[in-house]
Amino acid sequence: MNVTTIWQGKRAFESTGPSGYPVGMDATAAYGGDGKGATPMELLLAGLAGCIGIDVTMILDAFLGSIQSIEIEANGTRKEEMPKSFTHIELVFKVNGDLPDYRIWKAIEMGKEKYCAVSESLKADISYRLILNGEEVVR
Repeated sequence: MNVTTIWQGKRAFESTGPSGYPVGMDATAAYGGDGKGATPMELLLAGLAGCIGIDVTMILDAFLGSIQSIEIEANGTRKEEMPKSFTHIELVFKVNGDLPDYRIWKAIEMGKEKYCAVSESLKADISYRLILNGEEVVR
């Protein structure tokens, strides 16, 4: 895979990968940017949530008609010192629908253990929570 990232001025960059969709990035004002794009760390969390979200929906493909919505909230904790990398990331799956929690947990576990290349590429500790129809389901 190849992604090309081109400087747009000041701290702004635009990346384009094989999909052809451009992604704009910028630093916040605290780092000399104008905040005209997502920060790279935001995109990292979004990439993680998107990766496991795709895996979960592929695993649950036969049951997607029973799901009204899936929202994945990614909460990252970063080091105080540079480089301010993530030390822990919590993914909260908020699912609404008529599907047993064990099926969703199984899909999350399979995504985590077998399929999600983004989570496998990170050093951070990653934990998972499930909220099904507004109620937290503890595994």
